[in-house]
Amino acid sequence: MKRLSNLGKDLFGFALLAIFLFLFFQIDTFKQGEGVVPDPWMNVNTIFLGIVIEAVPFILLGVFVSALIQIYVKEDTIQRYLPKNAYAALLPAAVLGAIFPICECAIVPIVRRLIKKGMPLHVGVVFLVAAPILNPIVAASTYFAFRTDLTVLYARMGLAFILSIVIGGLLYVMFKNSDQLKWTKEELVGRVPVQSDMELKPKMNRLKQTLYHASDEFFLMGKYLIAGAFIAALFQTFLDRNILVTIGSNEWSSTGVMMAFAFILSLCSEADAFVAASFGSTFTTGSLIAFLVYGPMLDLKNTIMLFAFFKSKFVLAFMITVTVVVFLAVMVLQFTL
Repeated sequence: MKRLSNLGKDLFGFALLAIFLFLFFQIDTFKQGEGVVPDPWMNVNTIFLGIVIEAVPFILLGVFVSALIQIYVKEDTIQRYLPKNAYAALLPAAVLGAIFPICECAIVPIVRRLIKKGMPLHVGVVFLVAAPILNPIVAASTYFAFRTDLTVLYARMGLAFILSIVIGGLLYVMFKNSDQLKWTKEELVGRVPVQSDMELKPKMNRLKQTLYHASDEFFLMGKYLIAGAFIAALFQTFLDRNILVTIGSNEWSSTGVMMAFAFILSLCSEADAFVAASFGSTFTTGSLIAFLVYGPMLDLKNTIMLFAFFKSKFVLAFMITVTVVVFLAVMVLQFTL
């Protein structure tokens, strides 16, 4: 029964991939045939393709790094370099997030692989929320989008660094180092521990193993990315934004509205600053900061990936924690500036 369930998921993923390729290559035909596809659905198609095309390069980066970790990083290496004290490990994890130029599209497979290799859950959480914001590419794009008001840049980077540590600490209190990953039957069989596959396939060289794992993870992650992108495109097309703009007229409601926008729009963290800047005349500075901090930590497409690879209880706790912590921190920031 389990095998049939997995087969169904794989077939669904391949069907989504086939639809994506069909829409990608036939979009000009649809545009030329007036009335063939209603305008709102053409807009869904355009937004969907935009999200997927923007995210795919980063997914490829993420699964390739994940594969390198699988092949070259040993469990005892992770254990050796991490501080033994759980809370002391939070700061190095946030600093590590500032080094890697990885967006929220790519971070899920990397964190999943690191946790499988022995990284504590709460350290993985810090890396999960910090890396998509605290990297040089995001800092540069935020600088160029808000170069007339660098308060947004400083607030985004400062809050991301501090809140990633806070969120990691809170998740540690809730779950300690319990196993919150979903494991397949194949993974459970060889889980003592999750070694590089050099021992299982000694004849296969490391380059082949890396490519094998990268392709396997890409198709695994890709189907959830496509599903998330499609749902995000539906929301962007059919949600009445005028209502949200009306609601977002003060500090409290505008912060909530922009966080909702960030979740629904599912923008890549390297590009979201320019979208946020376009809302500058409508929303408060604090709500724009909330948009820029919350979106890379949690959006529709990475939520679907999280539910696919982590236990539901953990994902729900993670979502609530990130939402509450970011909202309260931005409110404090707005009333103290």
